[in-house]
Amino acid sequence: MQLLQGFETALTWWNLLYCLIGVTIGMLVGVLPGLGPTTATALLLPITYSMEPVTAIIMLAGIYYGSLYGGTITSVLINTPGEAASVITCFDGYPLAKQGRAGTALGVAAIGSFIGGTVSIIGLAFIAPPLAKLALGFGPPEFFALIVVGMLMVIGLMGKSLIRGLISALLGLILALVGMDTISGAVRFNLGQDFLMNGLDFVTITMGLFGLAEVLIGLEERMNAGKPAKVKGLLPRRDEWKPTLKAIGRGTGLGFLIGLIPGSNSVIPAILSYSWEKKIAKDPSRFGKGAIEGVAGPETANNAYSGSALIPLFTLGIPSSPTIAILFGAFIMHGLTPGPTLFQTNPNIVWAIIASMFIGNLILVIMNLPMAGMWGKIAMIPTKLLYPIILIFSVIGAYSVNNNLWDIWIMFIFGIMGYLMKKLDFPIAPLVLTFVLGELLETSLLQSLIYFNGNVFGFFQRPISGTLLVISLLVLIISIFTSLKKKRGILASDVEM
Repeated sequence: MQLLQGFETALTWWNLLYCLIGVTIGMLVGVLPGLGPTTATALLLPITYSMEPVTAIIMLAGIYYGSLYGGTITSVLINTPGEAASVITCFDGYPLAKQGRAGTALGVAAIGSFIGGTVSIIGLAFIAPPLAKLALGFGPPEFFALIVVGMLMVIGLMGKSLIRGLISALLGLILALVGMDTISGAVRFNLGQDFLMNGLDFVTITMGLFGLAEVLIGLEERMNAGKPAKVKGLLPRRDEWKPTLKAIGRGTGLGFLIGLIPGSNSVIPAILSYSWEKKIAKDPSRFGKGAIEGVAGPETANNAYSGSALIPLFTLGIPSSPTIAILFGAFIMHGLTPGPTLFQTNPNIVWAIIASMFIGNLILVIMNLPMAGMWGKIAMIPTKLLYPIILIFSVIGAYSVNNNLWDIWIMFIFGIMGYLMKKLDFPIAPLVLTFVLGELLETSLLQSLIYFNGNVFGFFQRPISGTLLVISLLVLIISIFTSLKKKRGILASDVEM
């Protein structure tokens, strides 16, 4: 019943229009190499200030899942992944294109993406409400423990070095401390500047770390792509339908399950799906030469991930990736609090967003197949035109946050920081996630300590918070051992050489 009411809201002409705008921008972002959904969402966040909350989130969510479709097109046509998860599609998508079967690769990817995305949204609709009800029993200690688990899983899964991941996460927590303490009202680390009384603005930081940093990196690494392959014959051969549908089924299940894990990203299900398909294939040597399952499985997996990755956000208030962290910021910016109470306090907005994702997936299929050739040509836009547009959007967006020139300078500072972090191979994701969760972490910790009369061991006296903190400790220990094992392996190989 609530989902039908959600469709009623999502099908109003202005929400449909912004859903179309969101998925179109998402497609464009996916097609243009190096831009990425995180950058686009961060850049467009300021223009949603004047929008209704439901309309703003519908558009931003459309950018998120639309980009996963767009990245496929350039991977197949010109062997250039538009976003990280589409790298896997290059392995077999481009060989299929060179065989004159670009249309088949894109057709299979679109069908798999639609099935995987739709099934994951159905899962979101059915799993999220009962999970939210369960989470209503959580108090400050449980939320503190849950946030710690999410943060540690992010650090363990993102970046090549655990030390760099920890430094990045610690930096995010330090930045979250700037401004007024929510419990005592004390002002901290504002450097005597009144504009820092309310802390650093999330929108300004993300536009610097992603938008401006991407321009600086892109100016160094100019990408030269070849002529796009011609698109014809969108469906696989009769004998290819069975393995294709099986790969789509496996990719759907794998992507959905991985999306439930805080700290994961769309690359992980794509890689695992490709490895799985190759492992169970009768002739693994076909992979890398144009195996249809090598396109169907990973493309389905990363789109199935996109829907289920919203479940931790909607039910627990835990963003599971940098893009979803920006969506989290958008919720807060529009007066909404993601978490267990979201389904009770704003059910009309939540169900409208879920309904819009069904509509958006259908729009994307229609846009993907007949217009694939056109999207491939868009990928050829020269960077000397693209990067100035991004820079203009960044400056206007930063100024529009508070109508303050200081925000532009802060954006430039974080742009340089993001550039240096990328050059030095420091992951940006832990910084963004710990910054956005820092205030919630601090508030729940202080509230818990007040409740426990300062007794830290009180967390372990409650079954849920105690179990979650033990899990977080195990995640940290496993991450440390894995990191040490990798270093020993590298040292051993250097000695042998």
